[in-house]
Parts: sequence; structure tokens; C-alpha cells
Amino acid sequence: MSSPYEEVVVASETPVYAISIAAQLAGLHPQTLRQYDRVGLVVAQRVGGRNRLYSARDVQRLRYVAQLSAEGLSIEGIRRVLELESEISHLRGRLDEFHRERSSRALVVWRPQRKKS
Repeated sequence: MSSPYEEVVVASETPVYAISIAAQLAGLHPQTLRQYDRVGLVVAQRVGGRNRLYSARDVQRLRYVAQLSAEGLSIEGIRRVLELESEISHLRGRLDEFHRERSSRALVVWRPQRKKS
């Protein structure tokens, strides 16, 4: 029987935070989150077509975007940094896959049949 006090684990991709909570967690104003959503930097999931919900991963990304902004990057600069980081991540994944395939292949030794005399 489960206890009502058991720990509930929510995946970091699950949208659970309303815009006001996500803004507070990221140290930003809700209007800033709306702007980031409009320009595609951090896109919230829509519930019922209206309300935005953010995941823990979204909040981390909001903090990162805010950090880049504080360092002087424009929205376009931030977008480019995020695109390049995504591309690097994708390429690293492909490289890891290549290394796994290369190291997992069995060594095949070719031994020609000898002619019987």
C-alpha cells in the first residue's frame, strides 16, 4: 500500500510550472518569458490553447538565456549560441555512436581454404 507522503518524481521535461512560478524560479519578469516564447528562445507548452506551462528544463534554459543576456548578447546572438550548442550536442552524439559502432565490431579473420593435394 502506498503512503500519501511518498516522493513523486516528475521528469525534467514535464511542463508543470505556470508562467508566474517559472519567472520567479528563473529570476525574470513574466513579460520577459512571453517575449522569449514569441521569439522562440524558450517555448512553453500551451495548455488549453492559452496558458503556458514550463518544465524544469525550460527554467534552466531561461536562466541560461538570462545569463547570456546579462553578458551583453542580443536576442539574435542568444539564438545563435543556442543553435550552435544544439548542433554541437547533435554532432557529439553522432561521434559517440560512430565510436560505439567502431569498437563493437568483432574482429573477423579471413582464412583462405587450402587446396587439398
